[in-house]
Amino acid sequence: MAEDIPPTLRYTEQHEWVRLDGELVTVGITAFAQEQLGDVVFVDLPTTGAAVEQGQAIGEVESTKSVSDLFAPVAGEVHRRNEELDDRPELINADPYGQGWLVTLRPAEPGQLDGLLDAAAYAVLLEG
Repeated sequence: MAEDIPPTLRYTEQHEWVRLDGELVTVGITAFAQEQLGDVVFVDLPTTGAAVEQGQAIGEVESTKSVSDLFAPVAGEVHRRNEELDDRPELINADPYGQGWLVTLRPAEPGQLDGLLDAAAYAVLLEG
């Protein structure tokens, strides 16, 4: 399982990953999350410019098995949403840490990133 946890990312207990890209953070769901969901068939993402609070539900991922909420890992503003997922939600299954990214956020409080899990802590969460 640890091979599916890129060491350079941060993680949430809700199985989202976060990558700092300059002043923005890119957010997606982890390989573990997409495996648990099964085949993703629809994604509902927030609109560009939307303000979000840390821990707030900001969208949904629908699969052949279930619907799961997406949560904002940090407070801020939606900078960009992955429009490609509108027509190709399966990218989340095929490449969860690459083309399957969900949104980029402009964090209101960059220090919130420090409260997220590192790869080792996320691996422990998965083992628990």
